[in-house]
Amino acid sequence: MAGLNFKRLPMHVGIIPDGNRRWAEQRGLPRQDGYQSGLDPGIMLYEMCLELGISELTFYGFTQDNTKRPAVQTEAFRKACVDAVRMLSRRDAALLVMGDHNSPLFPRELKDFTTRKTFGRGAIKVNFLVNYGWKWDLHHLSRSDGGGGNAVGPSHIPRMVASSDISRVDLIVRWGGRRRLSGFLPVQSIYADFFVVEDLWPDFKKEHFYDAINWYETQDVTFGG
Repeated sequence: MAGLNFKRLPMHVGIIPDGNRRWAEQRGLPRQDGYQSGLDPGIMLYEMCLELGISELTFYGFTQDNTKRPAVQTEAFRKACVDAVRMLSRRDAALLVMGDHNSPLFPRELKDFTTRKTFGRGAIKVNFLVNYGWKWDLHHLSRSDGGGGNAVGPSHIPRMVASSDISRVDLIVRWGGRRRLSGFLPVQSIYADFFVVEDLWPDFKKEHFYDAINWYETQDVTFGG
């Protein structure tokens, strides 16, 4: 397959699956109906990453800011996240759900996944951001000096955020045409390359991801040096 002939692959890919509500509206459906249509694209993308040998994949499920939406929508995307994690738990994955699990808005069905669980061979690390907020993530820094008032140096920060079990992101791909990170893992994404797909997430095609990888190969990765 031509898509497998890559010379340089990202080790960790972040996915922002945007456009579910717009996709539903374009089809005359209620906005909340778009979320379930994003499940099959997520599994397809997982299988592509597994085949390519990408070692870590992070999906943006929903944010704390997203929970300000109407209740019928929040219930729909919460259910979609639960369904997605259950689907992935039946495959080869080391699964972690990351987000504020002490909140009542966090799906109780996912609490067992807030520590990483291995399924099958655990061939790929898969992180799912659920009820995630960048402020919540970074707030853990203020509680990471052990109460002794010790200074936190720059090298310590990646180990002290709530999402410390998630590694640095190499490539972020966002569907839906919008060009913003929306608070996606600010510490891990600091040097990530960012690729935008104009099509909406439920219209996912394999070519979208292959285009992103082809583009990533052309980028000069210097980490500021």
